Amino acid sequence: MDLKEVAVFVQVVRSGSFTAAARELEMQKSSVSRKVAELEASLGARLLQRTTRTLHLTDEGRIFYEHGQRALAELEEAELALGGMRAEPRGLLRVTAPLSFGFVGPIVAAFLGHYPEVQVEMVCTDRVVDLVEEGFDVAIRAGRLPDTSLIARKLGHSPRFLVASRSYLKGRARPRKPEDLAGHTCLTFGSQHAVWRLASGERSAEVKVEGKLAANDYDLIREAAIAGGGIALVPELGCTGALREGKLERLLPAWTSEETPIHALYPSTRHLAAKVKAFVAFLQARMR
Repeated sequence: MDLKEVAVFVQVVRSGSFTAAARELEMQKSSVSRKVAELEASLGARLLQRTTRTLHLTDEGRIFYEHGQRALAELEEAELALGGMRAEPRGLLRVTAPLSFGFVGPIVAAFLGHYPEVQVEMVCTDRVVDLVEEGFDVAIRAGRLPDTSLIARKLGHSPRFLVASRSYLKGRARPRKPEDLAGHTCLTFGSQHAVWRLASGERSAEVKVEGKLAANDYDLIREAAIAGGGIALVPELGCTGALREGKLERLLPAWTSEETPIHALYPSTRHLAAKVKAFVAFLQARMR
């Protein structure tokens, strides 16, 4: 069934004639008559009794008109509702981020304070999630992006800092240059034997380090460093709170590791929901 034919039929009944309906719809009278005839043919029922001067609904036409106008009204309400969703951020926002991105929590909480009609479902995993297949609106990802059809918006970058707690440093010689790290217990990512590549302006250094704890989660490494487990090389965004609170101290402040770019990704800019647009803009503003 063609909804255009239904809309024309409903307007003919409301207007009381083909001529008046044609004027309201800005169509030719012959086109209006043809649309109604095509609707009757598709339904296999006569809806209107026509005379030279008047139109009368048949019994079938009366029933169809009652249901048809109600259906069109509901479609108009649905269109208005969608328009409202596009204009004002609201509804469920599904986001995926890496496991070690706990720093996003306060940003999401602030976002929800600004947009009370939005609910956020956050799934943290180091697995590469298929946004379209798994029904996610936004992905936050760190590192260089592979070729992808997703739209990427850069949020910022995060170098890694050398940090340790006062309890670990107490009674130990502080490192004065990168090479001094080799004599310390280090908390490493991935493997207990690691090479830390550091840079300071034009200078660079590679230091082989090792320790008794290796982990694949930077949050765990940071917490182990706070507990006095050793020196850690952790992302800036994951340790600023601990540095500000005095739980960790930064070592060799002139030296950092390679900066890791951070992006927000989403499937398309076409008909982009207001909740997605607002969330990405909020992330960009807060992470800057």
